[in-house]
Amino acid sequence: MTQRKNIDIKNVRSVAFEALKKCESCGQYSNIALDNALKKSELSRSDKGLATTLFYGVIEKRITLDYFISALSSRNINDIDKDTLILLRMGIYQLCFLDRVPDHAAINETVSLAPAKTRGFINAVLRAYTREAAKIKLPARDEGEVYSLSVRFSVGEKILEKLISVYGYERCEKMLSAIDGDSTTTLRTNTLKIGRDELVAKLGGEITELSPYGIKRSGQVSELYGFEDGLFYVQDEASQLCAMALGAKRGETVIDTCSCPGSKSFGIAIDMENEGELYSFDLHKNKLSLVESSAKRLGITIIRTEERDGRKPNEALLGKAHRVLCDVPCSGFGVMGKKPELRYKNPEESAALPGIQYDILKNSAKYLSAGGTLVYSTCTILPEENEKNVERFLCEHPDFALEPFVAGKLEVPSGMVTLLPDEYGTDGFFIAKLIKKK
Repeated sequence: MTQRKNIDIKNVRSVAFEALKKCESCGQYSNIALDNALKKSELSRSDKGLATTLFYGVIEKRITLDYFISALSSRNINDIDKDTLILLRMGIYQLCFLDRVPDHAAINETVSLAPAKTRGFINAVLRAYTREAAKIKLPARDEGEVYSLSVRFSVGEKILEKLISVYGYERCEKMLSAIDGDSTTTLRTNTLKIGRDELVAKLGGEITELSPYGIKRSGQVSELYGFEDGLFYVQDEASQLCAMALGAKRGETVIDTCSCPGSKSFGIAIDMENEGELYSFDLHKNKLSLVESSAKRLGITIIRTEERDGRKPNEALLGKAHRVLCDVPCSGFGVMGKKPELRYKNPEESAALPGIQYDILKNSAKYLSAGGTLVYSTCTILPEENEKNVERFLCEHPDFALEPFVAGKLEVPSGMVTLLPDEYGTDGFFIAKLIKKK
């Protein structure tokens, strides 16, 4: 392996270290901690990319890294101070997962960030890894199904217990392998401005399997061809299919009740050919400004944003909408691959969500006119937030029924579907299409 030229490795690691410490000591959200650290740094774009990879990689692989540290250290991992533990994780992550960084740089520059009293210990553990890594075996299934998956894929045991109870061990293993194996970003072509074939010819990447508009591409999104001109935006394929399932048409009145960060609203607006009325509501006013700025970049003019709690509908719009998208706040366990903190979240923390989701669903339904369409969706794969909410709604609202739908190449004759990451390489996602009877 050869070290890249013109890269200040120490500063890259310093930035990642400071951001990781903020997450550990202050409980700061990872994206905020990293953004703050990068803004304070003087790193080049390429160096920021490496710092980002190192930062998120350490968070994503935390359980696996700690397993290696425990195997290599004479100290109990609970007795290692936080800063030292973070540096050990950073060093082993580079040695194990970053082939582009030479071993000597990974060790020496990581050790240099430590105070003198802990440098010897960190150096010893990292060098032990280079000698003994091949001898360390990750736990097999017969050592405990939950334990094995937890260490191998760095996912908390509580959520694994839940997922295994729903999907079984083998399916969970496949899902986690799919999440670990994809580092690409999915883009949605803005067909108001360009066709997908033309865009992929200029942009590169691979087209998506189900969505006729998606492109999978690596690289910093804001630096890609066509970003500034609004030729595309970031949207996972499952989310694209969700917006397509709504079936919005030109000239209609459509409401997106929980719209931020806005990608589904953009897809709906494009399907409407930028003609009609599209209301994009969200509880958080500060996030709506991002929807507005992105819509402007994309050339979308029909979106009207409004700060609104989904449980408290706009009285003036009751019975007025042709279509409603109800993409509710959820536990997010379908997007663990993109949000590494979710790997360690206890599902019990989301126990109140199904009730909140149901309240948003039943109030969102009030916007529909007779014969109107509602899509209920989440980015989780837990039945209590998905199928069970829909079943309860249909039981209590006999004037609604599930509606079969086709979105791209996805056919859903039952009217609702849970997309799992190992099926098509999408996020874990739930979509249900309902129709209000005339």
